[in-house]
Amino acid sequence: MSIQKKFFGLSVCVLVGLLTILFIQMNSLSQIHKLSSAKILAHDLKISQLELRKNEKDFLVRKELKYEESLLLTFKKIEKEISSLNSILIDFDISEEASNEFLSIIKDYRNIFSKIVEIQKEIGLTSKDGLYGSLRTSVHKVEDFAEKVNDFELLAKVYELRKVEKDFMLRNDDKYISSFNTKIDNLIENISNTEMKSYLEAYKKDFIKLSQSELIKGLSEKEGLLGELRKTIKLTETSIEKLEKALDEEIEEKESFNEWLSILLTLFIIAFLMVLFYFIGKNIVNTLKDFEKGLLSFFRYLNNETSSIELLKDTSKDEFAQMAKVVNENITKINEGLKKDTEAVNEALNIVEKAKLGHLNLQITTVPNNPQLVQLSKALNSMIENIKGNIDSISSVLKEFSNYKFVSKVDNKGMEGDIAALINSVNFLTDEISKLLKESLTIGMTLDSSSDQLISNVDKLNISANEAATSLEETAAALEEITSTIINNSENIAKMSNYAQELSLSAKDGQNLANKTTIAMDEINTQVTAINEAIIVIDQIAFQTNILSLNAAVEAATAGEAGKGFAVVAQEVRNLASRSAEAAKEIKDLVENANLKANEGKNISANMISGYDKLLENIDKSTHMINEITSASKEQKSGITQINDAVTQLDQQTQQNAAIATQTHDIALSTDKIAKEIVSDANAKEFLGKNEVNLSSLDNKKEINKEVKVDEKIEEDSDEEEPDQKWESF
Repeated sequence: MSIQKKFFGLSVCVLVGLLTILFIQMNSLSQIHKLSSAKILAHDLKISQLELRKNEKDFLVRKELKYEESLLLTFKKIEKEISSLNSILIDFDISEEASNEFLSIIKDYRNIFSKIVEIQKEIGLTSKDGLYGSLRTSVHKVEDFAEKVNDFELLAKVYELRKVEKDFMLRNDDKYISSFNTKIDNLIENISNTEMKSYLEAYKKDFIKLSQSELIKGLSEKEGLLGELRKTIKLTETSIEKLEKALDEEIEEKESFNEWLSILLTLFIIAFLMVLFYFIGKNIVNTLKDFEKGLLSFFRYLNNETSSIELLKDTSKDEFAQMAKVVNENITKINEGLKKDTEAVNEALNIVEKAKLGHLNLQITTVPNNPQLVQLSKALNSMIENIKGNIDSISSVLKEFSNYKFVSKVDNKGMEGDIAALINSVNFLTDEISKLLKESLTIGMTLDSSSDQLISNVDKLNISANEAATSLEETAAALEEITSTIINNSENIAKMSNYAQELSLSAKDGQNLANKTTIAMDEINTQVTAINEAIIVIDQIAFQTNILSLNAAVEAATAGEAGKGFAVVAQEVRNLASRSAEAAKEIKDLVENANLKANEGKNISANMISGYDKLLENIDKSTHMINEITSASKEQKSGITQINDAVTQLDQQTQQNAAIATQTHDIALSTDKIAKEIVSDANAKEFLGKNEVNLSSLDNKKEINKEVKVDEKIEEDSDEEEPDQKWESF
């Protein structure tokens, strides 16, 4: 059997085992999922129970019938949830006792709640209907009758009954029932009015009905129907706990069973596969060992460790036997080829040994079996031939060097490595020698041309030095005049600085006086305010004096003849008071006018202070500018001094230049002689670029002549400039 079929069968076994484990796991997960759904339904029952409690509380607090409808809908929801839960419990053979018990308790809870709703309807859902509405109507009749007959004592007792009634409604305590009955019975006995008695008896009857209904309903959560409702709903907690416990136990049991089943099945499949792997692996390992033994024997032959070859075993029917047959065929072919390759290598070694001694006219003639060795033979033959050709070319060029010919080069097309480096070195030597000779010729011709120009320029330099000395004398005289002017400017600027400082002091004095004026104006305003207050007091005194004089005149008129003299005095006093008031008014007007003038003076002083501030600011700016001008004048003075020194040094250098120009003329003559000798020696040799040097030398001579003419033109133009233009350019 082939290895492929063995591994295919092994893969099928692995796949079947994995599918079996997967099926068991899926079935287990499906059962656990159903049980989890049952547990979720049990939790939903808890939530529904809380919704019942919520609707119950909402109804008891708000007294609205919509909460009864909501509670009934929740009850129907619970019935559906229990039905779904029971179907799951039946599938897993779990007892339905707890769920049915829960449903029975919830039904009792619904019935009790319905009774509470009916009693609440009887009591009244609002303050205007049911027993509570009748009670309010009765008590309002009693209050209206008491107010009608103005019997406030009766009205007070009725209010006491209302207080007891409200206490019962708020506190839900039955002691207020007996208190109410006692007080209303005493009130009925002491009332003689039959109409009032009938109202009170109706009030008592309605209160008793209301209190009895409240007692049936329950005054607290532990009494009446409310107490039964609490006990009933608490029973559901026990049934839910039983149900959840049963579901948890079933889930745990299923998970444990499925876990053990998966483990056992997995271990069985692993053991079965390990046995298969062992036998298949053993067969493959044995075959590989035989194959390895044959290959090692062949490799030992290739490595020259043995002289004989052992073929691989190929008797089996698997893939290794097929491989062994192919390998055996190739071993036979390789053995024959190696013999041919050995002959070719031996011939190549002989040729290499002769090439070391300098024989480059030999070729490899034996054709090997290995394609790489064939290429190697051709490459060696080509290499020997190329090396011989390159050496011949280099020898030819070097022979020309001995005849002072540096024009030929070795062809380096397609060359690389050391041969290319050797050829490039020979060619580089040709270029460098040609370059050296070219530069020597160029330098000689340039020196020849430049030496003539140098002689001409030295003559011009002598003339220029003399002219420069004359110009320097004129420049020195002009600099002395400029120095005198700058010194006078510095003295005038110093005076301007002193004047600016004196002006600043005067402005500050004016500013201080303006500040004092402002302070004096403020003091005047203070005094004017005090005068105004005094005038107000005088005006009040005059007003009171006038009133007193009027009173005196009235008293004098009452006295008759005896009071005439007193009346005259009173009239005079009145006249004095009037004049005092007029005088006070005039003084007040004068004071107000003075106050306005003082304020105007204060504003003027403020404007003066502002003006002085601006004046001081401008003076500071002027002083700063004067200081900058002073500093600049000092720098100009220093600069002129330096220029004077520079002119003196320039005069000395000009004299030195004249002496140097004379020496340079002799040097130029010697240089011209050397240049002509260099040109003659270079022209005697053949090299690359020789003709280019001759042409360029002619062009350079023409350019030099042009430059000379241009320089002469510039000198002529500069001589025609005016003295002022010369000074500006300097």
